[in-house]
Amino acid sequence: MPSSFRLHSGGYQRYMSGPPHADAPAVEMEGVVVRFGSTVALDGFDLTMPAGEILGLLGPNGSGKTTAVKVLATLLRADEGRASVFGYDVASEASEVRRHISLAGQYAAVDELLTGHQNLKMFGQLFGLGRDEAGDRADELLRRFDLAEAGDRQAKGYSGGMRRRLDLASALLTDPDLLFLDEPTTGLDLRSRQTIWDVVKELAAGGATILLTTQYLDEADALSDRIAVMDHGRVIASGTARQLKGEAGGLVIELRAAENADDDRVREVLRKAEADDIEEVEPLHYLIGTGDDPVAELGRMATGLSQGGVGVETLALRGPDLDDVFLRLTGDHTARA
Repeated sequence: MPSSFRLHSGGYQRYMSGPPHADAPAVEMEGVVVRFGSTVALDGFDLTMPAGEILGLLGPNGSGKTTAVKVLATLLRADEGRASVFGYDVASEASEVRRHISLAGQYAAVDELLTGHQNLKMFGQLFGLGRDEAGDRADELLRRFDLAEAGDRQAKGYSGGMRRRLDLASALLTDPDLLFLDEPTTGLDLRSRQTIWDVVKELAAGGATILLTTQYLDEADALSDRIAVMDHGRVIASGTARQLKGEAGGLVIELRAAENADDDRVREVLRKAEADDIEEVEPLHYLIGTGDDPVAELGRMATGLSQGGVGVETLALRGPDLDDVFLRLTGDHTARA
């Protein structure tokens, strides 16, 4: 039987009676190839995802993230390879796959002439919920997504963030076993983004299975149990955020000199501090590799900057972040759609 989510005491609870084919991975893709003419979107794509995991799928623009989601959601047929959801083949058992998934795509699918409540109730009934149950679920989800006061207003008057939240609410109407979130917070204001983060975290706490694509590195870091990095249609690295950061290198000293600082003087201080492995991120902003005693190196640098009369905005030790992971793996310093 499918598992289900129920709003209870302000949050989601997940009652798991065992997903379909309980021993099967939530997602399994092996050697998947998708071509659009001469363009290869997925090139031998492999991915395995257990039930109960939130997987963040990251990659530069055109790396194939959305294509992979479309294959799993039965919206696109692969040219080669195989893919399954909870053991059901996405090509030959597409109707069974659709019983257990839900997708919130990159663009909100909202009927502007209907109210928020009417949108959710309509989708609920289209998905097979009874009239009363669809209405109750609509009320619950409007409250959870901070849309209750706007529930009786036509969606054409909603802001972009409100439309996005309404779209995500509709994806949760039928309590999916596997939820695909394709860049769910792109273009949202801070409050709307945080609302969606809170819901995803509550779903995760209840044991949800979510595949998340995102262009925000901090989002993947905050929400994902595991991250898979894509490039040129393949997964090129995977692991927890901590594991990926660890592979990107050790501690570095970040130096951001004051705007009025003299660049030649800054470089002279770095030379006297015997700094090695210097990366100039931008003018007056440096990342400096450290050796066996990074704290002592930081101290020498601070002394040199002070004695040299160099003003400083930032001087600190920091570990690698997901930006550094992207720079190392793909040569691109930002994750894009």
